[in-house]
Amino acid sequence: MPRAIRRARIISPTRRDKTMKRGIWLPATAAALLLAGCAAPTTPPLYQWTGYQPQVYEYFKGQQAPQQQIDALEKALQEIRAKGHTPPPGFHAHLGMLYASVGNEQQAEQELQAEKQLFPESAAYMDFLMKKKAGASKAANAAAAGQTVAGQKNADSNPAKQ
Repeated sequence: MPRAIRRARIISPTRRDKTMKRGIWLPATAAALLLAGCAAPTTPPLYQWTGYQPQVYEYFKGQQAPQQQIDALEKALQEIRAKGHTPPPGFHAHLGMLYASVGNEQQAEQELQAEKQLFPESAAYMDFLMKKKAGASKAANAAAAGQTVAGQKNADSNPAKQ
């Protein structure tokens, strides 16, 4: 049979059906994969971020008093615990930093310890912050004691001059 006749031959119906099935397979598979990628996640989030990110933003803006931020974070922490979730990394550290800024050293220490316990990878940094805080409080106590001693010396020397 000459080539021209072979080329002009009409494709049999069974062959055409196989070609159509193959041609539809690729778009159908692509559509299925695309739709599967848009499915809602089935795993719950690892941490509950309720209120944490807005408070960090407010802290850096500096437009809200530290005590207001502490109150908001404590409320968020209660909500997180009520739902049975875990606070995100940095939550307790930020709360501890806020407590230290208002002078509540004991509560700050507890929050830094909680951060260290929940996230062991932060232990080195939490230890650094606690040592730094302890050194700062010792220096502040020494300065206060020095001012008291200096104040007593000045008070003692003033009557002698009179």
